[in-house]
Amino acid sequence: MPAGQLIVRSNIKKAVKDLDKENKVPNVADEVGGALEKKVEQILKDGLERAKANQRRTLQARDL
Repeated sequence: MPAGQLIVRSNIKKAVKDLDKENKVPNVADEVGGALEKKVEQILKDGLERAKANQRRTLQARDL
């Protein structure tokens, strides 16, 4: 796990509120942050592998 957290719980709540225009899902379970953190870490790991495979030292959006 990287130093510090990538995902901030209060930002998850804000994003859910912004995305759920009908306000049908007003609550976010505590476990969502951890699950989202794991998904983001995996996306970054996969992106790093792609950048390495393409012999680049810069992670780019297209690697994700």
